[in-house]
Amino acid sequence: MNTVEHVGMETSMHRFAEHQAIVTGGASGIGAATATEFAREGAKVCIVDIDRDAGERHAEGLRKEGADVLFLEGDVTDPEACTVIANEVANRFGGIRYLVNSAVSFIAKGLDVTAADWQRSLGVNVMGGANMVQAAYPHLEKYPREAAIVNLTSVSGYIAQPNRWTYNASKGAILTLTKCQAFDLASAGIRVNSISPGWTWTPEVDKAAGGDRERWEPIWGKFHLLRRCAEPSEIARAGLFRCSQAASLITGTHLAVDGGYMAMGSEGLGEASTFAGSR
Repeated sequence: MNTVEHVGMETSMHRFAEHQAIVTGGASGIGAATATEFAREGAKVCIVDIDRDAGERHAEGLRKEGADVLFLEGDVTDPEACTVIANEVANRFGGIRYLVNSAVSFIAKGLDVTAADWQRSLGVNVMGGANMVQAAYPHLEKYPREAAIVNLTSVSGYIAQPNRWTYNASKGAILTLTKCQAFDLASAGIRVNSISPGWTWTPEVDKAAGGDRERWEPIWGKFHLLRRCAEPSEIARAGLFRCSQAASLITGTHLAVDGGYMAMGSEGLGEASTFAGSR
C-alpha cells in the first residue's frame, strides 16, 4: 500500500455516514477510488459503469469491508438509462445527495477524427454528465445546502496537445458546463464544481506505460512541480472535499489537483535555466 492511500485510510472521519452518492465510471481509476473513499467514510454508494465485471468486483470488494454499495450497469450517453439509474438509487438508498461524474471516453483524435469518434467523446464526457445531472436533479433538490455535484475534467481542457481534438475539446466543455449547471442549480441549494487532474496513475496510464511505472513515472513526473504522477485516491479525496460541508460556499468553481502541472511555465522544472544554479 502506498503512503498516500495509507494516510487517507487512517484519517477517515465518516463525514458521509448514511449519505448517498452516485459515482459514474466507478469501476476503475479515479471513479473507483472515489467510490472507495465515499464507502470508507460511511456513504451508501452506487457505482455506475459499462464494465459489468469490473464494477461488480469493485462493489463486492467494498461490501466485504462492510460498505453499502450497489453496482448498476449503464451507459451515461442514454438519458433514459440515467433516469432509471437515479430512480433506482433513490429508491434503494432513500435519496441522492452527491453525484460525481467521472465516466470518461479516452478517445484522442486529431485530423483523423471520425463522426463516430466525436459522438462517443462528446457523448460520454459532456452529454453523459449532463444526462446524469438531469436525472439526479429531482432527488438532489431534496437536500438543499447539502447536495453537491462534482464533474471530472482535466488539465487537457486548458491546453493544446497533439492529436487530441476530441479529448481536450470535451474536457474544456465540461469546465463551462459546470459553471452553467452551478448557475441553474444554485436556487435549489445544489453546488456544482469541477476538478482537473494532471497525470494520474490510472489503468489507462499504466497501459500507456506498458506496466512499467518505475521507468515512466520519472519521465511523466517532470510535467509536474511535485515531480510525480498522482494517485487516484488523491483526486478522489479532492472530490469528497468538494461534496463536504467544508466546501459549503464553493460552487461554480474549478479545482486543479495536478501537482503543479498548470503552474509550470515554458522552462519546465528549470534544470536547463541559466539561473537554475542560483536558486
